[in-house]
Amino acid sequence: MAREEFAALLQGYSLTTAEILYRLPDHPALLQTYIWQDYDLHPRFPRLQCFLDFWNRNLDGKLFKVLVAHKKLISPSELRIVDGEFRVH
Repeated sequence: MAREEFAALLQGYSLTTAEILYRLPDHPALLQTYIWQDYDLHPRFPRLQCFLDFWNRNLDGKLFKVLVAHKKLISPSELRIVDGEFRVH
């Protein structure tokens, strides 16, 4: 599992957080917040788009606003080969 996530980070996936504001179905004047977080590809965010498409098809609360933030956690330039190992104890 951890290896798959690390490989995804090397392929350009970044930690993406979306704050989704939506209208309550029974009280459309009120807004509710939902936080979504996953690893996704910047700038198109296909996983987030898939989630928002699911939301529009299956949930009653209409989307009002989606704020997206992402942070690339690792890139290939940050990696270096280690040629030794030190053990303590």
